[in-house]
Amino acid sequence: MRAIVFENFKTFPTLTDVQKPTPGPGEVLLKVAGAGACHSDVAIYDDFDEGAPGAQKPPFVLGHENSGWVEEVGDGVDGFTKGDAYLVYGPIGCQHCRACSRGQDTYCENAATNPYMGIGLGRDGGMAEYVTVPARNLVPLGDADPIDAAPLSDAGLTPYHAIKLALPNLAGGGRFALVIGLGGLGQLGVQILTALTGATVIATDMKEDAMAKAEAAGAITVPGGPDQVARIREITGGKGVDAAFDFVGAAGTVKVAMESMAVKGRCTIVGIAGGSFEWSFFTNPYEATITNTYWGTIEELHEVVDMYRAGQITPEVERYSLEAGLEAYRKLQAGDLSARAVVVPHGE
Repeated sequence: MRAIVFENFKTFPTLTDVQKPTPGPGEVLLKVAGAGACHSDVAIYDDFDEGAPGAQKPPFVLGHENSGWVEEVGDGVDGFTKGDAYLVYGPIGCQHCRACSRGQDTYCENAATNPYMGIGLGRDGGMAEYVTVPARNLVPLGDADPIDAAPLSDAGLTPYHAIKLALPNLAGGGRFALVIGLGGLGQLGVQILTALTGATVIATDMKEDAMAKAEAAGAITVPGGPDQVARIREITGGKGVDAAFDFVGAAGTVKVAMESMAVKGRCTIVGIAGGSFEWSFFTNPYEATITNTYWGTIEELHEVVDMYRAGQITPEVERYSLEAGLEAYRKLQAGDLSARAVVVPHGE
């Protein structure tokens, strides 16, 4: 079968022929419906050096945002019907520590000794015609479109997890939420906040078209610039925001988030651009918290699918054939995509 493969560090992936996988015990073979191209994929082949923390040993098929139709099941698997559509929970932990027992494989206590991080992250992913998945990692989609759903496994789950943890800060009247960075995760973050809370959502970015999309989803927008924080605080009546979500994570965006915080606010850094922030007792609002999150739990992915099926969240996608998948990665790396690129190996 054809697949997009990460062959070596600092090397652009290739479209090549690989052996069609066979599901092992406890696994399901999916005919891939869609595979989202994520910036994390770019980091895998372009940023990491061999042996660096988080680096996954090549070669393997890329793609950790996946959906598909049941094709075949391995030994010990029942309850699945051929042709039914599922969304794939990408992380795979040891399956027996306390974190994994909660469905939080991203925080697996044995991550350092696991053979891989997940599907498309050390283990063959979904940028191919077929992919094998542990049966426990499948979330049913019912009659919802599986192709457009593919990015939800990361671009939907990641903001959902961060927002769910911050819901106590947004409970009650007169609350404000801030979304920094209006790419795929940020746009879904705006939609999730609008659906789950009554907070006023403020969104900020440098791109006018991205802010227009956020406004259409119910946000008040503030463009980047020297008066960015002042304008955000003006919208809140001077008090600051009760919860901020930085989907960039650069030093400048973290600074904007922290300078926009209210007393007892919660700032969550979701983006991994590597920024840092200098805290001090007299500049940090009292009891304001800065934290970070990574991906989410499989239970939360079920909840994300519930929102998708109810029409509360709608990922914006741009579809590519498998043969055009490398071009999708080139555009992603160059910043030329206005929506999430989803590779559709079997056509629409």
